[in-house]
Amino acid sequence: MAAPNIEFFTGSQGVQAERIKFVTKISSPVGIGTLDKLKAHIAAGAIHDSAERCDAPKCQPETRVAVQDDLYDWIVDGDGDGDSEQPKKIKWVTGPAGSGKTAIMGSLSERCKGGGVLTATFFFSSWSGSIGRRRKTAFVTTIAHQLARYHPDLREEISKAIDEDSDVFDKTLHTQMEVLVLHPLRKIARPVNYPGLQGAVVIDGLDECEAEQYHDTTATGSKSRSLPTRTKEQDQLEILQVLQMASADPSFPFHILIASRPERVFREFFDPDTNPTPFAGKLDLHEDYNAEADITLFFEVQLNRIRRRYKLPDSWASSEIIRALVEKASGQFIYAATVIRVLDTGHQESPEALLETILKMKSTQKTSSNPLEQLDTLYTHILESSPDPPLSVRWIRSIGTIRPSQRLGHCTASDMNMLLQTDPETSEAERLLGPLHSLIRIPPPSDQATTQYEFYHKSLLDFLEDPNRCGKLRIEDEEANRFLWDRFNRACATSADWWVSLAIAHQQAESLWEVFGEPHESCPWYRCKPACRIWSHVILRRLGSPTWIAPGVFWPQRHWADLAEAHPRFYRLVKKAIEDTQQKSTKTLNGI
Repeated sequence: MAAPNIEFFTGSQGVQAERIKFVTKISSPVGIGTLDKLKAHIAAGAIHDSAERCDAPKCQPETRVAVQDDLYDWIVDGDGDGDSEQPKKIKWVTGPAGSGKTAIMGSLSERCKGGGVLTATFFFSSWSGSIGRRRKTAFVTTIAHQLARYHPDLREEISKAIDEDSDVFDKTLHTQMEVLVLHPLRKIARPVNYPGLQGAVVIDGLDECEAEQYHDTTATGSKSRSLPTRTKEQDQLEILQVLQMASADPSFPFHILIASRPERVFREFFDPDTNPTPFAGKLDLHEDYNAEADITLFFEVQLNRIRRRYKLPDSWASSEIIRALVEKASGQFIYAATVIRVLDTGHQESPEALLETILKMKSTQKTSSNPLEQLDTLYTHILESSPDPPLSVRWIRSIGTIRPSQRLGHCTASDMNMLLQTDPETSEAERLLGPLHSLIRIPPPSDQATTQYEFYHKSLLDFLEDPNRCGKLRIEDEEANRFLWDRFNRACATSADWWVSLAIAHQQAESLWEVFGEPHESCPWYRCKPACRIWSHVILRRLGSPTWIAPGVFWPQRHWADLAEAHPRFYRLVKKAIEDTQQKSTKTLNGI
């Protein structure tokens, strides 16, 4: 579209000018730049509809309706205590592992969003690859970021608060809540029944929040030291206290839902005999609701789907069989979901044979006090279907240890296989994990270079770490750590592939620069050492692989200059490998 003609001094006479300077000022929406700073400190994957949670559990349609209705009504109407001087703004939703807390919170969040009463969400996850979902650091900033999107006036005040206190991101959660949430809310000071400021803050899996450790940054060298070790219970309590402080502020109009297992720190915090704060009535999924009808419906829908897929007779999975499965589930949705995955993951056995095996399973435990008894029996049966159950358990424990590691970053399935397999050329990973598809989300071979292994539910690791539940499958922590350490040493001693793979996956200039530069540092000027030649060979081979991510996309130019000066021959080989890859790839490589 052509620019409009603009006339100046129309109708004027006798105007003379030697130089005219026009200054055009284009203003941007208030706070956009500042809110980018806030966005840099959030855990985006913790928000209910994030890409990271695309496979998160949701309630089967027409199930858990009563629970969701009760929670939604509380969000909208409260406990009918609107005239109370201390309205009850916090409600605790609890239940044992596998009772469906995360699915309910996820489905409820979607319902609240559709109804216009969703303010903010945060879904903790102890096995997430994102450290922000595992620790408290990004909790308040993520809530504040969502509040800034929620209301224009609030967005402006949050932006001003960050400008006035730019180091707020390095302060305590209490200070962050005061600066980023409560102070902006007071600034827009409207009655709590103002229709634009109502809704729910939904927090799930708070019991999975890990401990944040701190270090003395004032000490250097050998004098540097860690501060006293914190426990996860301390950090979980800190979050609870921050939310309690917010809810007690008259300017805070939102209802807070907290879902967690009934761990001690939560039982004590929400105990009215020890905490005088008025909380809304606790909702216990195991005690307050009979989940049998919902689990029955879930089995009916899913088994009918499997029956149609495999063209099984109508008599398969009769009402009697469904009743038997519901009884075995004992109110645990995770049992029902695992049974369906067993039948649905393409085992060599037919669904008929698999279902018959599940129905015949009997608990080996001498006591029936464990509410997860049938789930444990099912886990045991699935793990024992592996050709080498003890080794499969060691792999699972290692994946559970490495996957959330901050130091190793995004450790893909391919990286994990390279680390744990005794022979990289074998299919040991498929042999050990292939029969366990109902417990572990295993990416297809074409995606393993970019995708991680995922556990369907944390209860699998809980089961393997409890000797009273897993029985003969138990691997002591010391033994599991020794296995991982042995495989780590073997990988370091026999191949540079694993390190190169991790460095490329990190997509960080520093990581790749270390891989390219450090092996050559100890070489004399007249000849490279054998170790340097090995690393050079591996790096060059990886540069030509289909999964290669070109270092030039994110490598500073000075690193290329340093490499050219320090190692001219290797530099030329790297450049040639890049040029060859450019010809084969459709990727656009910048910065080379």
